Amino acid sequence: MPTVRVRMNGLCDPYQPLDGRYGLTRRCLQTLIREGWLLTVLTRSGLVLRDRDLLGAEAGAEVGFSIPTADDGVRRWFEPSAPPIPERIRALGELHGAGIRTYVMIAPLLPGAEGLMDLLVGSVDQVLVDRMNYRAADSLYARHGLEAYRSGEYLSRAGGAIRDECCRWGIPCRILFR
Repeated sequence: MPTVRVRMNGLCDPYQPLDGRYGLTRRCLQTLIREGWLLTVLTRSGLVLRDRDLLGAEAGAEVGFSIPTADDGVRRWFEPSAPPIPERIRALGELHGAGIRTYVMIAPLLPGAEGLMDLLVGSVDQVLVDRMNYRAADSLYARHGLEAYRSGEYLSRAGGAIRDECCRWGIPCRILFR
């Protein structure tokens, strides 16, 4: 059977709060592992720690966290229901410490992202950076006086700073926008 990678992420976090009660994601992981599929998980939730035994046993597993900023105040404006940034970074470090390959998706690149690398060193194998890709957030940026952070100039400067920090620490980094 050819090796297939399943990416559990995209538009819906695989670790929704109710999964703590129902364990559907864990059962999906068990089935995929049993069938020999490689796993890439992207989440915002520390609930993924519940499944570190499964993810650690699967040699090709990768777990990433979406962390768009180091500023938890900015996080509250853009992701009011999402787990706090320190919780995500702690969970990322635990998974990395357990020998699981980890990555961070700095997306959307929000104000304060430039300070993330100092918090991530030693907990991440790769960094991906992308911008906000929809106009629906324009009013949110305007409401908080953050319009300058939507500019190409800011994105280039902040993305470049993150890339430079990654290079300094020997961490592969991909900027997904031009």
